Amino acid sequence: MGNAMSSEGQERFQTLHELVKAAKLKLNANIWDYLVGATETETTMQRNRAALDSVAFRPRVLRDVSKVDSSATFLGRRKIRLPVMLCPVGSLDSFEPGGAATAGRAAAAFGVPIMVSSVTQPGLEESAKAAAEGPKIFQLYVRGGPDFVDDHVKRAMDVGYDAFCITVDSAHYSRRERDIAKRFVKHWRARSEGMNYQAALAWSDIARFREKHPDVTLILKGIGMAEDAEIAVKHGVQVVHVSNHGGRQLDHGRGSLAVLPEVVQAVGGKARVWMDGGISRGTDLVKAVALGAELVGIGRLYCYGLAAAGEQGVLRVLQLLEDEVQTCLGLLGATCFAEVERNQVVAAAPTVLPHVHSAFPLLAEPERGY
Repeated sequence: MGNAMSSEGQERFQTLHELVKAAKLKLNANIWDYLVGATETETTMQRNRAALDSVAFRPRVLRDVSKVDSSATFLGRRKIRLPVMLCPVGSLDSFEPGGAATAGRAAAAFGVPIMVSSVTQPGLEESAKAAAEGPKIFQLYVRGGPDFVDDHVKRAMDVGYDAFCITVDSAHYSRRERDIAKRFVKHWRARSEGMNYQAALAWSDIARFREKHPDVTLILKGIGMAEDAEIAVKHGVQVVHVSNHGGRQLDHGRGSLAVLPEVVQAVGGKARVWMDGGISRGTDLVKAVALGAELVGIGRLYCYGLAAAGEQGVLRVLQLLEDEVQTCLGLLGATCFAEVERNQVVAAAPTVLPHVHSAFPLLAEPERGY
């Protein structure tokens, strides 16, 4: 844990927004729009940012914060450097040829988990090999019947994944209009094959999974309301993952941080609660943990690093995020996440219009291409 980027790389990227700029310069317009875009009006994506921007801090002072520990525990099994996970992203190899293997090596080197998507390269086994020393999860889009699911569970457990995730917010593939308008259909057509199996998923399939694989830690990713969180707990799901797919599935949904408190309350400590959605800064991460998320996923953010500078770029994103987190904790008067009190996070009026990059005010204005 703790591999460092080269001094040259650290000098080049001293802020997160510099990695965003570098990624845009490297990617062609189609791939860039695939990365930053969302569904239809992109309202859900904007609400992810709006929810994060609608929370403010109440800092404590005169507490000894000369040493700050921003580490966490992964599934109660091992220490990780930050309560952060690299989320599953389809077609990671579009941003860098090594795809999930490159990202997984960076995650393992830094000391955080990666959740590997079933629709990215280089596939289940090779991705696990690349992140052999690090915590990892395999995420499945269901494209077949029970045998299809069981085969992927066995393969994942055989090569050392720590848990298995089923994404449940993708019963229908959404209309990503940035892609459609450009007739850039490579991604959404490929991923829509076999969608009838995903669309047919029901709670009975989760019950079957639990009975068939009682020793496998099961994560349901895509929970968006308390009622479904309660049902998940009743089905023995160990991790309820609050997510709206980065705003890329249902349009006009709520921001993930706005959903998080009701899910935490509904779960009542009977399962772990994770969250992703719009996380772009260390302060975002601290807000999510303070509101009850045990682990927080980043998606677009690490993809910028991957596109900008491969493994070293992902590593640099994590280093900068860690620096922001430790600064935030210290200025809140906390030496660790557990010392952030619930009443230190309060509702507040946002100061900026939400946008995919509104967390990076030093980037060009949205209408100029970012």
